[in-house]
Amino acid sequence: MALSDEKYILLTTYRRDGTPVATPTWVVGLPDGTLGFWTSSGSGKAKRLAHTGRVTVQACDARGRTRSGTMPVDAHARVVRGPEHAAVTRLVREKYGAMTAVTKLLNTVLGTVRGKRLPYGDVAVIVSLAG
Repeated sequence: MALSDEKYILLTTYRRDGTPVATPTWVVGLPDGTLGFWTSSGSGKAKRLAHTGRVTVQACDARGRTRSGTMPVDAHARVVRGPEHAAVTRLVREKYGAMTAVTKLLNTVLGTVRGKRLPYGDVAVIVSLAG
């Protein structure tokens, strides 16, 4: 199964000191063969991508447990806005449907309770696989 067909991928980004940080995320395939997902501009992964686009991706479940028989794939990721963000948003909504509204509601409620509301899906990330 192609990574774009997976429900979740484990995206590993890197802190400035090189420490890996793995995060499960939704994923969609883009027409040019790249992968995409949306995130908050205030998220840790967006902040880490601001200093390095080096990432790895691997099939996983919602909790980040990698799929048996899969290996991490080296890739490059970049945060995008504008038309590229709109294209990814459309594909995420098509693939995940009502779950997008549910997760937005949960983001709003939890952010309010915690006193730290982050924008929801205001940027997209495009991932180009190495090779």
